[in-house]
Amino acid sequence: MVDSQPEPTMLTSQTPPEASPPSALVRLDCLSKVYKEGNLRRTVIDELSGALYEGEFVCLLGKSGSGKSTLLNLISGIDTPSSGHVFIRHGNREIAITGLTEYQRTRFRRCHIGIVFQFFNLIPTLTTFENVKLPLELAGLTARNALARARALLKQVGLGDRLNTYPDKLSGGEQQRVAIARALIHNPLLLLADEPTGNLDAESSETVLSLLLEMSVKANKMLLIATHAPEIAQRADRVLHIQNGKLVGD
Repeated sequence: MVDSQPEPTMLTSQTPPEASPPSALVRLDCLSKVYKEGNLRRTVIDELSGALYEGEFVCLLGKSGSGKSTLLNLISGIDTPSSGHVFIRHGNREIAITGLTEYQRTRFRRCHIGIVFQFFNLIPTLTTFENVKLPLELAGLTARNALARARALLKQVGLGDRLNTYPDKLSGGEQQRVAIARALIHNPLLLLADEPTGNLDAESSETVLSLLLEMSVKANKMLLIATHAPEIAQRADRVLHIQNGKLVGD
């Protein structure tokens, strides 16, 4: 069922506009994430501050357990920080997504953020076509527009002839191409990818990475890829190294 509730009023940053670069799309302000494990506290993200800019490809490079996935989850609003804030520019204002309710974050993410996961996260009971058009249906777009855009994107990723195929009949590389189409279907402000080639063979990895870069550049999207693969970092506009929850180089 399509969620017919009205779009919530977003909270905005109280920081004056001049405090952040005019082209900054994402701004992190002293962001921290701490987990409690019994009597112990484990800091995964440790007071990170920085900015990401429209149209750039940034690689977040770090080993397993360094905090890459956690940072992506905080930026997307899937998770909430222990302290600090994430601001995303929407039009001429900053949205403090860390100040939104869970429902508001879900609505914002659904409309403005595209995510590509390592394990595809396709719904197995839906066809390729149905998986891609689902975000538009959830956003309340008319069926005709959703159908046309889904067909066009699947054709762009080379799966125009697999519209009625279920995910279990697709290869890993093909499933990731469907995931890329789904992430871009709603024309998001930014695109986040968490180890998008980590579950693929070398040939499929190259195909998926090239496609992801081509489509994000063509649409002038800010692309942030979290990975431990240096070959991906070599193709980035900027590389952020994360270690023990801290950025140790740019």
